Amino acid sequence: MTHETADNHWDVVVVGAGPAGASAARVAADHGARVLLLDKARFPRYKTCGGGLIGVSRNYLAPGVSYDFDRSISAVGFSRHMGRITRRSGPDAALVMVQRETFDQQNVDAAIVAGAEFRDGVNVRSISEADSLVTLTSDKGTFTANIVVGADGSGGRIGRYVGVEIEQADLGLEAEIPMPKGDHWRNTALLDWGPRPGTYAWVFPKKDSLTVGVIEAKGNAPHTREYLNKWLSRLGMATTPPLHESGHLTQWRKVGTPSYRGHVLVAGETAGLLEPWTREGISFALRSGTWAGTAAAAAAAGDGAALADYSVQITRELEPEISAGSSLLRFFEKRSALVHLVTAHSRLGANYFFRFCNGETSLARAFRHGLLRRAVALLSRG
Repeated sequence: MTHETADNHWDVVVVGAGPAGASAARVAADHGARVLLLDKARFPRYKTCGGGLIGVSRNYLAPGVSYDFDRSISAVGFSRHMGRITRRSGPDAALVMVQRETFDQQNVDAAIVAGAEFRDGVNVRSISEADSLVTLTSDKGTFTANIVVGADGSGGRIGRYVGVEIEQADLGLEAEIPMPKGDHWRNTALLDWGPRPGTYAWVFPKKDSLTVGVIEAKGNAPHTREYLNKWLSRLGMATTPPLHESGHLTQWRKVGTPSYRGHVLVAGETAGLLEPWTREGISFALRSGTWAGTAAAAAAAGDGAALADYSVQITRELEPEISAGSSLLRFFEKRSALVHLVTAHSRLGANYFFRFCNGETSLARAFRHGLLRRAVALLSRG
């Protein structure tokens, strides 16, 4: 899936071909830039991810692409500490499920159709800037660019170069389980509010499998693994041979941390963009990748304010969601029983959860209400 060229100078080089990087490459190419998209993995590749697309995500998908959606979720079962499951129903397609292997490939293909060149199996090892050019050194040679977009994931080299500061990193563990017989999982996901502060588990049905996972703050790997094993046992799947087992670090940024440095900008997980309570990141990747592609193309064409404008957009539109999610996570760490009561046993709470999933509202919008902010802050203390 690689295409060689004698000229290794590009208007825009995007490092990382997940949703953020592929979106940035596609949009930059759509704006007339000569774009190279790199990824160290060989595509298509398996990716640890729940694979749920909330409504906001669907607004930023590549136009004209017939995406392979595995399932539409219209019901969620809630439990706490792996106890009794309470099922709540919502609108059709509150969430749609994707396999990241297929979804990411479709986004890369859309970037190629737009005019970007894609090279997989390329590991970028260093980055430097001089004379208004960015130089990337890789195991497959050296590339120069007017603008580089870093979308190389949690702990990525480009994020470190830009100086992205991380508030918290989490470890997610997953097992992909063959779909059991019957119709039980047709449109229903499960969420378990976990036994340790800030933890939760999930089951998301795909076309032929179930994605079963747990997440916890980094640094407690044995406890995280134990939670996954107990969750699989609770589901009656402990002895089922998994199709895949994997782990992945997620991270979110400190508010105000840089989104660019010189001629290099960052998007998606590399920029620490996700919602800290649910750890939902695909919508942040698609949004920031789209904006980064627009900014990169403009900057490569000589717009000296484009990267600063991108940073302002991240601050204005995404950081409030991160701040609200962080506040809700601290509340959840102290009051998971109350969170379970509201989501599982309150029609108002369940409806709000589905409205959030459907893209009709956001946590940032909820936290504009001073009374809610004060109540969450007060109840997060004890």
